[in-house]
Amino acid sequence: MTGTAARYLYLTRHGEATADESELTEAGRRQAVLLGERLRGVPLSAVHHGPLPRAEQTARLVGEQLDGVPLRRSEEAGDYVPYRPSRDELPPEAADMLVGFLDQFTDEDCERGAALTAAAVARFTGPVAGDEPRHELLVTHNFLVGWLVRAALDAPRWRWLGINHANAALTVIRYAPGRAPAVLVFNDMSHLPAELRWTGFPPELHV
Repeated sequence: MTGTAARYLYLTRHGEATADESELTEAGRRQAVLLGERLRGVPLSAVHHGPLPRAEQTARLVGEQLDGVPLRRSEEAGDYVPYRPSRDELPPEAADMLVGFLDQFTDEDCERGAALTAAAVARFTGPVAGDEPRHELLVTHNFLVGWLVRAALDAPRWRWLGINHANAALTVIRYAPGRAPAVLVFNDMSHLPAELRWTGFPPELHV
């Protein structure tokens, strides 16, 4: 009888993009190559990536450093709002700021985001069928990384807000049978030199 095995989900935010987000910057391309070099020893079964150019280009550059790992385009790995909380769910001291931020997204945006989030959770999380662990890389965007980390920690649903991920940093979540999800690594930039770290963050968060 086939059992279930652990899934190791490697998460990254795309490399640094140009101001119009149409492609990666030179720094973003370097970040992607270095991330791929770091992952060479990981037995990845696939590199999933979102449909936008910055994620697709990152995935392609990462894949070029690996040995025959397939690239798989996924709408669920795109850039969208995973969940729009009500004001009552938010901490009072941050509610005005967070509601103001979310007001830029339409109801249609949020409905589409909720549907894609459910599809992403179904596709990319949880143990896998079979007897062998599965290792997969997901090249996506800050919001989905925040949602998946929040979900793994069983934090309140609004708490995807404020989880920041550097470009081409690495997060790893383990989904093992009979265990709660475990965030093994978060926002690790050790494969990047100092000048390529912390891109994607506001200046006050650069260290």
